[in-house]
Amino acid sequence: MSEEASPPVPFWRSVRQSLRGEEHDYTALPLNRAVILLAVPMVLEMVMESLFAVADVFWVSHLGKEAVAVVGLTESVMTLIYAVAIGISIAATAIVSRRIGEKEPELAAQAAGQIVLLGVLLATGLGIVLGYFAPNILRLMGAGEEIVTLGSGFARLMLGGNATVFLIFLINAIFRGAGDAVIAMRTLWLANALNIVLGPCFIFGWWIFPELGVTGAAVATNIGRGIGVLYQLWHLAGHHSRVKVRWQHFKPERKVIGAVLSKSGSGIVQLLISTTSWVGLFKILALFGSSALAGYTIAIRIVIFALMPAWGLANAGATLVGQNLGAQKPERAEAAVKIAVKFDVVVLSLIGIVFVLFAHPLIRLFTQDSEVVAFGTQALWIVSLAFPLYAAGMCFESAFNGSGDTWTPVRLNFLCLWLGQIPVAWVLSKTLGFGPLGVFIAVPVAHSLLAISSGLLFKRGRWKTQKV
Repeated sequence: MSEEASPPVPFWRSVRQSLRGEEHDYTALPLNRAVILLAVPMVLEMVMESLFAVADVFWVSHLGKEAVAVVGLTESVMTLIYAVAIGISIAATAIVSRRIGEKEPELAAQAAGQIVLLGVLLATGLGIVLGYFAPNILRLMGAGEEIVTLGSGFARLMLGGNATVFLIFLINAIFRGAGDAVIAMRTLWLANALNIVLGPCFIFGWWIFPELGVTGAAVATNIGRGIGVLYQLWHLAGHHSRVKVRWQHFKPERKVIGAVLSKSGSGIVQLLISTTSWVGLFKILALFGSSALAGYTIAIRIVIFALMPAWGLANAGATLVGQNLGAQKPERAEAAVKIAVKFDVVVLSLIGIVFVLFAHPLIRLFTQDSEVVAFGTQALWIVSLAFPLYAAGMCFESAFNGSGDTWTPVRLNFLCLWLGQIPVAWVLSKTLGFGPLGVFIAVPVAHSLLAISSGLLFKRGRWKTQKV
């Protein structure tokens, strides 16, 4: 009896199997089960990432709104690094998943080795330059001298030590593309659990640790994620991974690097457009003072808490798209995305309702500053209104990326975020005098347009013909 014709497996049994990391052929399993097996560890992976984002700003908020502003400004610059890392990650997932779908594990391992090599070189170069100019970057972002003095150490460590974050993104993308979602999940759980435990120790000087203030948050992040990278490399060396990388796979291969760069380039541009639009929003908000900036930072960290797990479902769809296109099953790839969209919309709709109803008490968990609470509540309430559309949009964009069609999201992001979100935020906040409220409104407007446009292009189906 074929696996497609076998009796359906109960939901909770599928969940248990997904967490054990069993190897499956995702091009042959019943689609609902394939989505569950991939999505559960991916969602749990992102839950821990979300939990860390919230825990980090929770502890830092005890140091005052200036410290929160430091984190917000630095993280807005870190998004540029994330853009490069995630851009290459998009290529990693597309290429590795396609090779796995074609039943070519050696070619998948070769691509993985070149991706890691490329990541190390890029992260090192970015770290040297951005770490050295960290104080000037904070000033460029609109920070006053008080915030620059307070936050230079944090910014230097986060920007200069970006390799730990960079490599975690890249190597986890390799695991996801191969269908090793459990390894990716365990990596982030290990790294971020260490971050959460070490964060307050280094910030407040608990037990034997030095009191480093906001800089301690950066120390904890680099230690936790550095250990996570070592754990990833151990698995890539052949321990329980479908992609087994050997030393020869790190030898530069022009053809493979060219293919990675070809797909990465558009992925990086895609994420740079998206993330620099967020930098633009922070730059506009900085004009209205540290309270508006701190409130928005807290609200966005809470939003990320919800969106990160939703990305887990979207990533499951991307992996299934790549593997099924590699197996010459385009209609199955399309059906997988529709299942991921359905699940994601339901989950994020429920979370969005909770955020709308309880925005004020959620913000007050992080700060008692009445002005910061007011801005944060307003931002969280408004941004959460469009959660169902965020869910659909991220699944459609992940499907394009999983197929190797990375230029479609580039065009969509440029149209909706740079030609939409930034101008709308400026006009509403400055020209029409809405202040920070105008910036908050621009976010759901732009991302709703992005979701609708992505859905229409997905339905046209040109992504099914992409070559990787």
